[in-house]
Amino acid sequence: MKIICVGRNYAEHIEELNNSKPESPVLFLKPDTALVKGGETFYYPDFSNQIDYECELVIKISKIGKSIPVSCAKNYYEEVALGLDLTCRDLQAEEKSKSLPWTLSKAFDYSAPISDFFSLKDLGKDIQNLDFSLLKNGNVVQKANTSQMIFSVDEIISYISRFISLKVGDLIFTGTPAGVGSVKIGDKLVGVIEGKEILKCEIK
Repeated sequence: MKIICVGRNYAEHIEELNNSKPESPVLFLKPDTALVKGGETFYYPDFSNQIDYECELVIKISKIGKSIPVSCAKNYYEEVALGLDLTCRDLQAEEKSKSLPWTLSKAFDYSAPISDFFSLKDLGKDIQNLDFSLLKNGNVVQKANTSQMIFSVDEIISYISRFISLKVGDLIFTGTPAGVGSVKIGDKLVGVIEGKEILKCEIK
């Protein structure tokens, strides 16, 4: 099982971090040790002083695929979830300053709390028209609709599969909207999609 993440996929998030708009999807990987299934608890690590939350729609691949046309990509997923791409922003800044990969800042243990998966059919909506949001301590900090993605879910799947074969169970984090910020011990994060609270994560 692979965890493939997309960076810089919402215009306002690109602006808030002073990054440039990509011409193709920006990809990075997380190991399976990053997953915290069911969300639950995230324990603040001792190697960072700034952990940022990034709430994202997550796609689960349902069948093997390689070089998938955009027009066929919808046949390769049936379930979605909400996930948090937790980022050591201080480590990432250091990595960027030295033109190094984001491995340590993005792929550390437990950096990907994720909700349970549910069927798109149950939502009854197009995957590119889903409202989702993140609350921190009861206040909305991120809010978006998947129609605001620079690269659609199907475009992302097609692009990834040109380079990396997709297998059943692979997860794709599709990028975060604007509003990212830091967490501290005691904070409580709640992810909401189409009005349903499906992800809860406490910082300890």
